[in-house]
Amino acid sequence: MRGVGGFDMGARSAKPLFRAMRGQRKADAAQASLMALPKAERPKDTRRALDAYLTGRPEAIRALLAADGARIASLGGDVWEPAVGDGALARELTASGLHVIGSDVADRGWQGTWFLDFLSVPASPAPVIITNPPYCEINARDGHGRWLRHTLALPEWRYCALLLSWDWPAARINGLGELLDRHPFTRAYLMRWKLDFTGEGSPPQRNAWFVWDRDDVRATDGSAPYPEFRWLDRRDNRQGVLI
Repeated sequence: MRGVGGFDMGARSAKPLFRAMRGQRKADAAQASLMALPKAERPKDTRRALDAYLTGRPEAIRALLAADGARIASLGGDVWEPAVGDGALARELTASGLHVIGSDVADRGWQGTWFLDFLSVPASPAPVIITNPPYCEINARDGHGRWLRHTLALPEWRYCALLLSWDWPAARINGLGELLDRHPFTRAYLMRWKLDFTGEGSPPQRNAWFVWDRDDVRATDGSAPYPEFRWLDRRDNRQGVLI
């Protein structure tokens, strides 16, 4: 329909369009004000010196001893703790009747610490190795698995248990995946509770004991049984009950 002057009287009003444009300008102004705010910086991942995250609570080692204590004792009773720290694991091992040889790169409080760089030791001084290794030395990203690589190359041990994060063996970069394919652990004990390694209220993490037993070799290519998975409940090796 054409009206006066030839204008289309049936055309839609442009008012809604103008209102929408005004609203868009307001939204753009609000967005600009948000963009002007200072950006929140992600906290830097600061690690402790020498990656010293000690095993402050005893449940992890007590549970391992409840599960594998007979096997550990059958190897003579000598245990090497090569990252002994303040003796958190060593105290529990000693209390269970084992003889602990504790070493570390620094004095963290364990009396009788041998000051040794684990990566320079040519042979294990005991048939059993139990430790919570510095993560920067064993992970794929930073350590390229060198702690594990050196452990597997050491003679004179039969049993080795490493306390690590549960997802540690999933990493494949920098040769760790290939190393674990060639030398898989005998069994993994997934702990059914979480540990706080800082003692500062940090979010606890899911951890596991990864055990290599040279008298029970496993494989991923079918030439030997596949690595085992086991639950590990919070048990006390001294009492055999949940704590």
